[in-house]
Amino acid sequence: MKFTRLHLNLAGALLFFTLSARAELSVSAIFGDNMVLQQQMPVPVWGWAAPGTTVTVTFAGQTKSARAAVDGKWLVKLGKLKASFTPESLVVSGDGTKTFTNLLVGEVWLASGQSNMEKPIGKQAGQKPTLNAEAELAAANYPAIRIFKIEKTLAATEQSQLPKNSGWLACSSNSLNGTGFSAAAYFFGREIHAGLKVPVGLVESSWGGTRIEPWTPPAGFEAVPSLAKLAQPVTDSGKLANTRPLAIYNAMIAPITGFALRGALWYQGESNCMGTNDDDYLTYTEKMEALVGGWRKVWHEGDFPFYFVQIAPFKYYGGKVMRVKSPETLAEFWTLQAQAGRRIKNTGMVVTTDLVDNLDDIHPRNKSEVGRRLALLALNKTYGQRIASSGPVFKSVKFTGGKAVLKFDHDDGGLISKDGGPLTWFTIAGADGKFVPAMATAEGQTVEVSAATVPEPKAVRFAWAETAQPNFFNGAGLPAEPFQTGR
Repeated sequence: MKFTRLHLNLAGALLFFTLSARAELSVSAIFGDNMVLQQQMPVPVWGWAAPGTTVTVTFAGQTKSARAAVDGKWLVKLGKLKASFTPESLVVSGDGTKTFTNLLVGEVWLASGQSNMEKPIGKQAGQKPTLNAEAELAAANYPAIRIFKIEKTLAATEQSQLPKNSGWLACSSNSLNGTGFSAAAYFFGREIHAGLKVPVGLVESSWGGTRIEPWTPPAGFEAVPSLAKLAQPVTDSGKLANTRPLAIYNAMIAPITGFALRGALWYQGESNCMGTNDDDYLTYTEKMEALVGGWRKVWHEGDFPFYFVQIAPFKYYGGKVMRVKSPETLAEFWTLQAQAGRRIKNTGMVVTTDLVDNLDDIHPRNKSEVGRRLALLALNKTYGQRIASSGPVFKSVKFTGGKAVLKFDHDDGGLISKDGGPLTWFTIAGADGKFVPAMATAEGQTVEVSAATVPEPKAVRFAWAETAQPNFFNGAGLPAEPFQTGR
């Protein structure tokens, strides 16, 4: 009998503690001083309070209320906001008051991925700084750009609160260095800030060396039949690893789902390209569909923009360590990334074949141009500015007179050789499927490809090698996307 009473007393104490914790008004950790709220769309604000408590949110002349549910969760939606550089306060009141100060309204973007997204401007263990790091940091004083970094953590189940984060900080050399904030995301934000002349908020959630699966929500996997089994929750009692599907999403994405944002940036794929010794990398297009579709579903914002970066040339096969099964694996992976960009609506891919200064370094240093090209996609496709945002993309081929005549989309300003020499990294094959180096010249809006040893060509490849750094661009200065024609 005493044993039963003891357990009842412990259970009662636990229940009292839980209800007491809920009784204290709290707000999701993604909200804080110095943040940027998204303009031109409803802005959810949420947190926890004692069940039944009326919670009121006041901001920019709006006052909205909601009642905390049985589980203590409350959610208020502010109406559409106008971009503003004038700092304001957001006040949340219920059984207590929370006040967040120095808030701006503008454009908010989420940046995620593995080490090339995580890479900061300055020092990073085992890596070289980005190009012109000292000068870039010295010039990084942008008080209307605000940054928020989510720290690395894992969870077996979806979490409601972020355990580790930097809080919102005004952009400066100190805040960028102190948080180790993503260089690619910062350079993107700087371009958006300049191009739109509004405040910009950047949320970084990245983790070097990770695959795409741990970032994907169950809803994403469930929507792709071949991947549905990956939606199963973690059930074993072993140590949780950052390779486990759902494990990073649960801790580093789920707690911020619903935070109003314009879109997402993604720089990941190296770990899936290397993957395992089998052909698992060939499922990357479907895994991109699961990631993007899953994020969009849990955010409840529709098909928000999703822009991503092609992984860069690197000696995966021909380096000191053989990381892939074939010299063509990286080229095949580029095709899978490009397919994702064409299959998934409202997406775009940045090509990086010209941005590598060392083919033995998997972390290219020119992140300012990566960020700029991501911004070109956003400024063009999301914000409607009439600017070129893509290099040439293969459209069609006609085989005639012993040569291949290729047409391209995105030939803005014409098809050119960036260095003025013959176009490089084109190969051609006949019916035997044996590709040989080819001569390629830009002729107006087409490229003609031929080889003396292939009198009747049947297929063309461009940049079909892990070390390819071609000179084929459009007049807007953007590189062509690697491709192979069908046979």
